[in-house]
Amino acid sequence: MPAVLGVAYGIYASFIARDAGPVTGWNVGFGVICAVIVAALCFLLGRTQRAMIPLVRAAAYGALFGVALGFLHSLSENSILSSVVVGGALGAGMTVAAFYVFYTHEQ
Repeated sequence: MPAVLGVAYGIYASFIARDAGPVTGWNVGFGVICAVIVAALCFLLGRTQRAMIPLVRAAAYGALFGVALGFLHSLSENSILSSVVVGGALGAGMTVAAFYVFYTHEQ
């Protein structure tokens, strides 16, 4: 699953960075770097999640989700403030949803 998420994120990041121009080596390299970073972070979070209490686990998932989507938002030439607000709002929503799932399904 982390590999699939990483590949999807990398393709989308390189697509946004391309900005309707031709595909270049820089775009492909940027997408590969983004894919590797996101896949590695997802893998690490998945491997360490059992050691965390549900609140910390939900906050970690929310932070990863918010930062990743805030970065994608910043690639589309929006302001830093706008990217922080969008990433923060989406991260907070993911934190709440993840906490609900983790808290109700804990054994």
